[in-house]
Formats: sequence, C-alpha cells, structure tokens
Amino acid sequence: MEAIILKISILAIPVLLAITLHEYAHGWMASRLGDPTARLLGRLSLNPLKHLDPVGTLAFFITGMIGWAKPVPVNAMRFKDPKKGMMWVAMAGPAANLAIAVASAMVLRLMSGNGTFYGAAFPALTKPIYLMLHASVFINIGLAVFNFIPIPPLDGGRVLAGLLPYRQALAFSRIEPYGFLILIVLMFSGLVHTIISPIVSTAVWILFGSGI
Repeated sequence: MEAIILKISILAIPVLLAITLHEYAHGWMASRLGDPTARLLGRLSLNPLKHLDPVGTLAFFITGMIGWAKPVPVNAMRFKDPKKGMMWVAMAGPAANLAIAVASAMVLRLMSGNGTFYGAAFPALTKPIYLMLHASVFINIGLAVFNFIPIPPLDGGRVLAGLLPYRQALAFSRIEPYGFLILIVLMFSGLVHTIISPIVSTAVWILFGSGI
C-alpha cells in the first residue's frame, strides 16, 4: 500500500502537467488558426480538471507512460485549410510534451551537475523533486510517442491524414470510428509497448546522456 501511495505522489504532478499542457496546446493552436470552439467551451484552460479522463488518467498511473485525456473540441471548418489546420492542431499536443520532457531533463542535468541532488542538505525535499522530474521525462516522451502512432483518433493519425492526398486522407479517416478498438487490441497484444518502448528509451537516453 505504501508503495502505491508513493508512486501516486510522485506521478501526480508530472501526469497532470503532461495532460493539461497537451490538451491546452491543441486548443491554443486551434484558436490561433481561427477556431474558438475550445475557448468558448472552457477547454482553453490550464485547469487539469477540465481535461482529465478517468480511464486515461488511471492508465497513466498503471503504465507510468501511456494514457489519454478528454479530446479538446475542434471545428476544422473554421480553418482556412481544414486538412492542414487539423494537422497542425494535432502536432501541437505532442510538441508540448516534448518541450516539457526537454525542460525537465535540462533541470535534472543542471541540478545534478551542481550537486543539488547529491549530498543535498534537504534530501526530503530534493529527492521527491528529482523523482518527479525523472518521471516527467518518461511520461512526456511516452505520451508524445504514443500519440504519434498513425491511427485516428490519435494525433499521429490526424497528422498522417494531413499529409496524404485528399482522396487517400478521406479513405484513411473512415477507420476513426474503429481507432480506439484497434488501439485496445494493439495495447493488450503488447505491440504498442514493443513499438514505443525502444523509441522512448532512445529519446530518454539522448536527453539524460551520462549526466543523470
């Protein structure tokens, strides 16, 4: 029980930050491109409660790397180019997670390098910060890579649709109603983990280097 409580206390802030900024980035990009839907519905918000999906959040705490939030509503018809607009909106979420991962790794390297963590005078404070930053890197890289899987309704599916010619993009979009079911099958088969784990590990190694 203590181990579960410790895990939740370490993951809570990184998970909430990852989810919130991911969805906020979607809404912000949509607003920049001319669609105020997210803002009008109160989803252009940094309040985590606006974005949490109970099942998706639970998945984060179980896996430590994979989960999802409530999708930000977007009206593509508000964009000058709906196809390209949706692609940019989709890319904004994973891009935000990559930015958080890089920032977390930079802080870790900085604080490790000057001895803030090692031999610190207040280990009760610095150790939880270290663990949360460490988790933040894994969570945000994992969320970005997972969302770039090219299956709608994931962001990668929308990016691929934006890159395909119109007819092929239209045909590809028809699998979206079955996308979540496809993902569930892939996740339970272990294929998702097999695909994304090497990518996440490589990205984390690049960010951490030998300094953490």
